Amino acid sequence: MTGVRGFHVGSTQNPFAFASATKHNFRGVCLIRCAANTPKKRYTIAVLPGDGIGNEVIPVAVEVLRLAGSLEGIYFSFEELPIGGVALDLVGVPLPGETLTRAKQSDAVLLGAVGWPKWDNNPKHLKPITALLQLRAALEVFANLRPITVLPQLVNSTYLRKETAEGVDLLIIRELTGGIYNAHPRGFTTNEQGEEIGFCTESYSASEVDHIARVAFNIAKQRRGKLCSVDKATILEGSMLWRKRVTSMASEYPEVEVSHLLIDTAAMDLVRHPRQFDTILTGVMFGDILSDLAAMIPGSVGLLPSAALGDSGPGIFEPVHGSAPKHYGKDTVNPMAAVLSAAMLLRYGLKEENAAKRIEEAVCDVLDRGFRTRDIHTPGTVSCPFFSSSLGKIELNVTFMTRIWILDRRA
Repeated sequence: MTGVRGFHVGSTQNPFAFASATKHNFRGVCLIRCAANTPKKRYTIAVLPGDGIGNEVIPVAVEVLRLAGSLEGIYFSFEELPIGGVALDLVGVPLPGETLTRAKQSDAVLLGAVGWPKWDNNPKHLKPITALLQLRAALEVFANLRPITVLPQLVNSTYLRKETAEGVDLLIIRELTGGIYNAHPRGFTTNEQGEEIGFCTESYSASEVDHIARVAFNIAKQRRGKLCSVDKATILEGSMLWRKRVTSMASEYPEVEVSHLLIDTAAMDLVRHPRQFDTILTGVMFGDILSDLAAMIPGSVGLLPSAALGDSGPGIFEPVHGSAPKHYGKDTVNPMAAVLSAAMLLRYGLKEENAAKRIEEAVCDVLDRGFRTRDIHTPGTVSCPFFSSSLGKIELNVTFMTRIWILDRRA
């Protein structure tokens, strides 16, 4: 590869006429010099930028995937497809059939975000978030991995005391397909007094708990050998079964130290003493809450990637943050979560560990040079309007990035 100007997704023709979120023309010329390997492996990635800032951060992740792949002899074919609100505007449903078909045929799915105030009052089946739930169900992904790491370069960005956050490295493993978000019966009715009632069912089966618990035990065994299972077993029958099944499985993993916490205690301890945690296992709703709470440990939800995995087939890789309407269009959002989601895509989705490490090393290199976006800016660092889409120049070598300059678009 001698040089590339601009950036675009190389894909088959889209069946939808929508503005591409991955064909941005950067203000600066992106000049890439590297001794790229002849491609030995080929993967198809379904790119679903979605709504809002997904269209600002996903192009960065795609660019990074392309560059990392070129150094590892990997060729990516990116197929960009609509989901969420943009799909509602185009075809009237949040998850078009063509998007789902292409996603199933891909090797991995890179997702931005869904949701926008414009569609908040739509009926449930026509809300953007429904697309995400439908996509998870169709791809049969059940294990959501959300790492929470305080990088040494960002220890001053934490909302906690520095000595509390320093050294935090934990992984939240959240069950995705059961629990109160997915179980039935649910809906609306009226009571004997004629009042409207909305109701959901908190339900977990033994097989659902065993499925996610085995993932958590295997991952904990590869980390530091500590697994904390979070529930509300004092009140909820679903949690009582959850704790029973996790406790029973522990005998199969004598090398893993198992503990149990109630959700309220776990939330308190995440803020008070987060370093005690290594691997956290919990259900769909508690995991949703805990992972957003834990985002404040490193200092910003814009730092956190995630992976949703099944037993087979493509996984879904996305930043934890949402579509962020108040930040969209201002060129201020942090794409680090999307970039690290691309690293998780390589590691967990494609088993390309070397390429994943290249991306992570590049992120650390940028941070070492003092560049920050607004959400993580601290005194003495360089404030950039955009962490990486304002790339002025990139030079690559065998360690992926030896130098990165980030130019202010307003300069």
